[in-house]
Amino acid sequence: MKLVRDFNEYQILDMSEGMKLENWNGKELLRPDPQIIWTDKFHPEYWEKVDAIYHRSNKGGGHWDIKNSRLPESWQVHYQDLTFNIKLMGFKHTGLFPEQAYNWNLIRRKIKEANRPVKVLNLFAYTGAASVAALSAGAEVVHVDSSRGMIDWAKENVKSSGLEDKAIRFLVDDVVKFVKREIRRGNKYDIILMDPPSFGRGANGEVWDIEKDLYELVELCSQILSDDPILFIINSYTTGLSQTVIENVLNLTVGKKFKGIISSDELGIPVKNSNMVLPCGSYTRWEKDTK
Repeated sequence: MKLVRDFNEYQILDMSEGMKLENWNGKELLRPDPQIIWTDKFHPEYWEKVDAIYHRSNKGGGHWDIKNSRLPESWQVHYQDLTFNIKLMGFKHTGLFPEQAYNWNLIRRKIKEANRPVKVLNLFAYTGAASVAALSAGAEVVHVDSSRGMIDWAKENVKSSGLEDKAIRFLVDDVVKFVKREIRRGNKYDIILMDPPSFGRGANGEVWDIEKDLYELVELCSQILSDDPILFIINSYTTGLSQTVIENVLNLTVGKKFKGIISSDELGIPVKNSNMVLPCGSYTRWEKDTK
């Protein structure tokens, strides 16, 4: 498991009974996590000053219970030289997945080591943390998501990181349709990133099902990789698809066309002042073999 230990403005303070207690740059949030199946609290004293709690509904979804009336509608967290805007969203999200800092570092390192212009395609790009990371390393980025709200949030993150004058295109689009158009246009990318949901809908109501649609999308993406690609990352939060299955997908697509290394691992975040770690999904990647 790859652990993120250096996100100074984000910490998991404790976790118990299906809930994780987090500190987001001084704001304490309590959110559900299905992997927290134990009942012990390791630091009961941390649970006394929660600013907001997300409660699930038996009918699906849920709502935020604001305990601190002074909690702002949005605030910022910083990771190294990057700045992200945090907001309380429906379905418990905050707009950022801190464990992805591992991938942000990898993306930035690969772009800088290439020592040439690099084009990055970020699919299911959400609020754009990976896009911000790639921009900060000097890449040209195309950012695609089906939600106008997420695109607007990504623009905020780019601006907050002082990168609004860098080369980035934001597109509200269905990712499969977009990639098919890029094939016809002959556009190519050196790095492709994707955070596919288990299930979702495109910009015009197109249905996405990761178990049915992932292979086709990755095969299509393999057709828009440049002649000298650098990196292809698939992040997964879907328990039904193992890392080995996604490795097989990359082997049968990208791996057929380009010599490289395929690997996967879990991502996790340590819990403050304990030996506990919370698993936070996994990544599978193809990367150029530089040996």
